[in-house]
Amino acid sequence: MSIDSLDIVKKLIAGTENGEVEFKETTGQLERGMETLCAFLNGTGGTALFGVTDKGKITGQEVADSTKRNIAEAINRLEPAAAVQVSYIPLSDSGKKIVALHVEESWLDRPFSYKGRAYMRVESVTTAMPQSVYNKLLLQREGIKHNWEAYPNYSLKLSDLDDDEIMKTVRLGIEQGRLPETTGNDITAILEKFGLLEDNVLNHAAAVLFAKKKLMDYPQCLLRLARFKGTDKTVFMDNRRIHGNLFQLLDAAMAFIFKHLSLSATTDTLEREEHLTVPYKAIREGVINSLCHRSYRAAGGSVGIAIYDDRVEIENPGSFPMGWDMEKIKSKHASKPQNPLIADVLYIRKILESWGRGIGLIMSECQKANLPEPEYWTDSDEVRLIFRYQAIDHPSTGQVPDKYRTSRTAYQADW
Repeated sequence: MSIDSLDIVKKLIAGTENGEVEFKETTGQLERGMETLCAFLNGTGGTALFGVTDKGKITGQEVADSTKRNIAEAINRLEPAAAVQVSYIPLSDSGKKIVALHVEESWLDRPFSYKGRAYMRVESVTTAMPQSVYNKLLLQREGIKHNWEAYPNYSLKLSDLDDDEIMKTVRLGIEQGRLPETTGNDITAILEKFGLLEDNVLNHAAAVLFAKKKLMDYPQCLLRLARFKGTDKTVFMDNRRIHGNLFQLLDAAMAFIFKHLSLSATTDTLEREEHLTVPYKAIREGVINSLCHRSYRAAGGSVGIAIYDDRVEIENPGSFPMGWDMEKIKSKHASKPQNPLIADVLYIRKILESWGRGIGLIMSECQKANLPEPEYWTDSDEVRLIFRYQAIDHPSTGQVPDKYRTSRTAYQADW
């Protein structure tokens, strides 16, 4: 945004101060203005205007060389270095000027600090950022710049990967028009194309997607499954712990869900149609999201699916992007995958789309089935999706479609 005219300034001050605009009478309040600019950098961007009263009246101020030096020195105290657009807009009826400091959203570089302290914006108020929020932003920044999935693993070998699963991905990608017909069958070249191999070294994403057995380096490639009796965790009816690659875990999750969620049938058409208590498309999308967008960084993390008489809960380690609230989650939004390499392979197989439509699909499928709107609960290190429904009288049907193979490996569950 270029602030180069008085008309633009007037548009900015047409409303009151808010999360993206701050008024200061003069640069005598430069310190407070820079704290607010720091808060804008930690949010979605914004503008600090000097020469405007807190009521929105334009007064302007004198701008000397010392004023410009002070502003430049103050900008240099932002860490990390930030792109600040500085504009001096003259007033037509005097020699005074409006000073505008503007920053765009810089979420890749957050958290920012000014003079060693971070700030955030809450409506029209600038406040010191709590340590917990700062730590979360810092972890997100490090995760973006040094994404765990892209880290090389020098001990991981091509022989550790499932060639059949890799070639299945190629076949499906070609069928869906998401890979060219000339992709070929050279495993090394395919993995390089997927971003899973560089300089003959595989990365973590390769193991998450295609490991053909449980690997000691990846205890977090774990799925916890439980069917509880009633509506709490007092009594297990079934519980499993399954290790495997992402595609194996997805199959195991859907098999378990089909086994323990009641099926109903309709014959409105010429063919019998069977329906899960929770719509298949909705719950499958929830499982896919939990496996794809979770945090894999912590070795102790895992995805858990718990089925009760009145709900299904899917939980995974991680969090939504900073600044996403429930309104943002449920509205149209751009896709910001936590693990872009993993997400790209799922996109190739048409398991995942790249347009941020997954949550909207979950909501709409449940609405069509007359179920309550699914709930999302999130904190600094966990996301939980809850599907609620009328209590099931017969908790298990025993009907599992042939295409979902229930794993026979059962361990003591950790709930």
